[in-house]
Order: sequence, then C-alpha cells, then structure tokens
Amino acid sequence: MSDPDSPAGDRFEALLRRLENQHHLCRVAGDGVDAFAAGPGDSVLLLTDTPQRCPEAWDLAVVLPEVVRACGGLLRAGVADPQASAPIAARFGIARFPALLFQRDGHYVGSLEGMYDWAMLVPAVAALLAAPPGRAPGIGIPVRATPPASCH
Repeated sequence: MSDPDSPAGDRFEALLRRLENQHHLCRVAGDGVDAFAAGPGDSVLLLTDTPQRCPEAWDLAVVLPEVVRACGGLLRAGVADPQASAPIAARFGIARFPALLFQRDGHYVGSLEGMYDWAMLVPAVAALLAAPPGRAPGIGIPVRATPPASCH
C-alpha cells in the first residue's frame, strides 16, 4: 500500500490520476476488475506496487498510453491502484510487478510481467492481441512428493 505521506507515493498517485484524466485510462479497484474486463474487445490493466518497492512501476505507467496508441485504438486500458493490484495479481497468477493483464470480452488472454524495452514490448503486446483467450492460471500450489524411506 502506498504511504500517503510519502512524497514518492504522492507523485505516483498524481501520475495515476493523470493517466485517468488525460489519457482516459479507467481506474480499477480490486472488485472492479471483472466489470472492466467484461467490456467489449481487448483490455489491458496495469498492475503496480508502490514506487518505493517497485520503481519500474513509474516506467510502465508512463509508457502505457504509448502502448495503447501503438495498438491503434484496439485496446481499452486501465490501471489498478497499488493496494488493489496484489489481490488481482494473485488471482491471475502474476508474480512480478509491474504487470500488464490482458483480457478479451471478460476472458483471460495473458500477462506481461516487469518492464520491457520498447522494441520488445510492442511485439509482445501484438502477440497477446492475436492470441485466443484461455484459462487463467490458478494460484500455484506446490506439489511435493515424500521420497520413500528406502529404494528397492
């Protein structure tokens, strides 16, 4: 959760508001992810952590409007607050922030975790826009076998 008294937290919140107001990205709370994704067509949701723990969040937040422009209007974009991002990430098996969660007509398509160079980001997004929806990864539960006490 972002520290509201932190200068970095205040600046990051201002950046998120700017994405909402100037670039028309939807702000999504944890319980609003399904409603956001259920809209028609492809959507991308930026998941972040606090800028103190994840400085790359600044970079991806700044680049996201350019990604949307590069897709020629084929992508509805939103941003989740840092406190809403963790439960959304857990639900979709995302382990690293920042991340972009892609859905189509309410169905999971895929995700990109971490920051990419622009030359790699645009093709990765294009590949997800061309990919069919699939089953969202579940929460990873490790399976451990108990080794036998002796070998035969």
